[in-house]
Amino acid sequence: MLNGVYAISDEILTPYKRLSVMLQEACDAGISCFQFRDKTHKDNVIKSLCEELQSQCQENGVIFILNDRVELAQTIGAEGLHIGKKEDENPYTQEELREIRQNFKGILGVSCYGSLQLAHQAKMLKADYIAFGACFASKIKPNAKNIPLDLFGQIEGITRCAIGGIDAQNVKRLENVEMVACISGIWVGDIRDNIHNIYKNWKKA
Repeated sequence: MLNGVYAISDEILTPYKRLSVMLQEACDAGISCFQFRDKTHKDNVIKSLCEELQSQCQENGVIFILNDRVELAQTIGAEGLHIGKKEDENPYTQEELREIRQNFKGILGVSCYGSLQLAHQAKMLKADYIAFGACFASKIKPNAKNIPLDLFGQIEGITRCAIGGIDAQNVKRLENVEMVACISGIWVGDIRDNIHNIYKNWKKA
């Protein structure tokens, strides 16, 4: 199910030697999705790790989503794929998104930043969810622009994910959102407590 708390890995906060243990804590605390995000290594270096993490997610009833690596997602049969910007930092064109959607049959999520136009385009191309952000100041992406939080109420008919600087304190400010994606809000401190408190304070759509 595309709802609930969505955990995203980080090369610093979730070092790969500890990632499996940290992921298990997050699964036990009730995350619904886990995204593996690696901007450094080549596909062949992380392929076996991705397969192991996907198996772990499947055993725990958690959706495994791979960030941006279209070919690797197809190679390992990833349950989900999340698309952000290309290597040149430009968003994918409508034609490129259409091709990805046609070739990838799993769950497809699209970063729309603060753009309703991108969100409607993703919806038209039958993406499974869209992500708006940054919702709040983000330690992971300090240069990301904050979006108006009422943006989520301006589109319906597709699952909406909030991302960017979200933690157990500010999550209560989010409305019209089915999923909340967190990085430091989950991994810094007690993982289980963080997730439990996010659920406790969040006003779901």
